[in-house]
Amino acid sequence: MIFTIAGRELRSLFLSPLAWAILAVTLFILAYLFLTQIETYISLQPRLAALDGAPGVADIVVAPLFADAAVVLLLITPLITMRTLSEERRNRTLTLLFSAPVSMTEIVFGKYLGVLSFFLILLGLLALMPLSLLVGTDLDMGKLAAGMLGLILVVAAFTAIGLYMSSLTEQPTVAAVTTFGLLLLLWIVDWAGGSDIRGGNALAQLSMLRHYEPLLKGLFNSADVAYFLLLVMLFTGFTIRRMDAARLQH
Repeated sequence: MIFTIAGRELRSLFLSPLAWAILAVTLFILAYLFLTQIETYISLQPRLAALDGAPGVADIVVAPLFADAAVVLLLITPLITMRTLSEERRNRTLTLLFSAPVSMTEIVFGKYLGVLSFFLILLGLLALMPLSLLVGTDLDMGKLAAGMLGLILVVAAFTAIGLYMSSLTEQPTVAAVTTFGLLLLLWIVDWAGGSDIRGGNALAQLSMLRHYEPLLKGLFNSADVAYFLLLVMLFTGFTIRRMDAARLQH
């Protein structure tokens, strides 16, 4: 039943011109950034050839591309997730979901997987850009895989947070603004801990960016993966509890 709900959610997204517009604009921006990084790499190549252990194409092109992609996803995720549950609440179709012979866990995970599938399609198209470099250069597939894993974990956490914020209100705009605010806070929360002030290390542990950066460098750490998985479980759990409480009120 989860996959049935996920398929329905994904189809409804692609029936919306907003999703197509976001997909097209996002890929256009990322393609432009990709070509810019290639131009930078070509201009640096003569100097890199004279260095021992010089950074490769994965360091100069792929890692910055994936870093920029995470920021772009931070901006567009609220626009995709804002209608997931708030639209159901506003259109009074939430009662139909509550009366369906499925558990609230299945409903929430179905909607979550449906929205996440949209972003995975986007990431799949994005992955074709660095893979095209295999035609003319050597590409560190390990760093590419680590960066792509990091990007998937980031968007999984973004989607879980956006889904929870969408469950709190019937106004999609409010859901989008609060989602963006919380995502931005979790992205830059360690800025206040840049100096040696008390609690700086704790703030760094809460920062998404701090856990994402090692994966961009090809450094796999189970603690970084666990951080993102914990965010996903935490916010999907919050969403299930919120929807259970709303079901009891009907």
